[in-house]
Amino acid sequence: MSRVVVVGSLNVDLVVTAERLPHPGETVTGGTFARHLGGKGANQAVAAARAGAQVLMVGAVGRDADGDEAVTALEAEGIDVSRVRRVDAPTGVAIIAVGSDGENQIVVASGANAEVSAADAELPGLGAGPGVVLACLEVPIPAVEAAARAAARLGMTCVVNPAPALHLPGPLLAAGPILTPNREELRTLAGETDLEAGVAALMAAGAEAVAVTLGAEGVFLAVRDQRRHLAGAHVEVVDATGAGDTFSGVLAAWLADGRPLEEAVAAANAAASLSVSQPGARGGMPRRAQIEVALRG
Repeated sequence: MSRVVVVGSLNVDLVVTAERLPHPGETVTGGTFARHLGGKGANQAVAAARAGAQVLMVGAVGRDADGDEAVTALEAEGIDVSRVRRVDAPTGVAIIAVGSDGENQIVVASGANAEVSAADAELPGLGAGPGVVLACLEVPIPAVEAAARAAARLGMTCVVNPAPALHLPGPLLAAGPILTPNREELRTLAGETDLEAGVAALMAAGAEAVAVTLGAEGVFLAVRDQRRHLAGAHVEVVDATGAGDTFSGVLAAWLADGRPLEEAVAAANAAASLSVSQPGARGGMPRRAQIEVALRG
């Protein structure tokens, strides 16, 4: 079975769905409330597991009921949680507003996620061999850099979902990760408003490939001197929360299975389109069989 190690966050998501998203300083009433389990790292782990990968989660939760629930939910997905540490800080919380068009706004209280260390991400005792190390930026940058080093040491591919967008240190980019930003994150990372210029800047800094998720427009993939746009599927969007996490998790699972990058991106693109059909970050995350049907269709 393909091996994916996820270094990332575990959160509880508190979601309000309203007719529209508020402007700064504005209150929008009439919404409905729901509570889901989330965190970009945990979401990506679930997406990879449902896509057929053997997943190891590396992260931290509080010694609280939220932490218990977050870990139990991952175990129910068949994910190895032996490297999720319990710490004194509270489990992370995300406050999410979702508009009627499925778009969202998110603010996160990191809590225990800030305690994930480089020592955690160096993956001590993990055997070398094929697979993927997938990291996001909801844990400290030193942990993400350590994850990239661990991937190189173990002979694994490194994928970094640079979200939320932060400055990426030179050594991290020089490690040659595959990056999966969305369009806004690309602008922040590269300081470029032009899509191709932004991608070129990241690749010049060392990224092996960049797959820019474009929502309903699909994905823009850059690898070496090749550029390709993969169209998105026409679907009714219920909740776009978690679509990017689905993309990164499924990409990691397909790569860990030995599939070529372009094939993995196509699978991730199809999975992300499927994921927006249900509320919550994980509600619509597809199983491998569903992804394969979508690819054939």
